[in-house]
Amino acid sequence: MSDLTDSLPDLFHGLGHVHTRPMFGGRGVYADEVFFAIIQGGTLYLKADQISRAHFIERGLKRFEYVKQGKVASLGYYEAPPEVLEDPDEALRWGKLAIDAARRAADARR
Repeated sequence: MSDLTDSLPDLFHGLGHVHTRPMFGGRGVYADEVFFAIIQGGTLYLKADQISRAHFIERGLKRFEYVKQGKVASLGYYEAPPEVLEDPDEALRWGKLAIDAARRAADARR
């Protein structure tokens, strides 16, 4: 695993049991069983939705995109702000935003 993957439990301490699973050629990040982030190419992307998306856009953070059948596709995940990787309080704040977005998405699917 990468240094980023190894640091996630400490980084997101307080969000529950943080672990990863292989996904999209990268890693899916879970707090307990809530899928709230993706690690791809050494970059951490956090779940966003209509309620939280503006926080990411205002910061100019890039959306997670990938190529599917020759076309660019995207998911509701945005690059984590740099301070998330450096400040436990910021990691907790942004992690909670991502978990809340993931839970709203799960509720909408039910």
